[in-house]
Amino acid sequence: MCICVNCHYVDRCQTYHTVEEQHQQPHLSNSPTFEPKEPTINVNIRTKKEYIEMEWDVVGCKSFVQDMGKWVRLRPGEPIPA
Repeated sequence: MCICVNCHYVDRCQTYHTVEEQHQQPHLSNSPTFEPKEPTINVNIRTKKEYIEMEWDVVGCKSFVQDMGKWVRLRPGEPIPA
């Protein structure tokens, strides 16, 4: 799971914005202003017949500041991205 969902900066982070694009999800911010330091992204690639699925997860970041439930507070009632 992406650590961004519990990060203080998730709603203004440029890296999370890119992850949202890769997952074709609505953005928390259309103009993110925060550039994180050294984010680490795992990309899982799965093939299903002729279809290729890629899942991006931020698994490390030197700018990470824990704020448990930040994403949930911004998108109440929506499923947490997995």
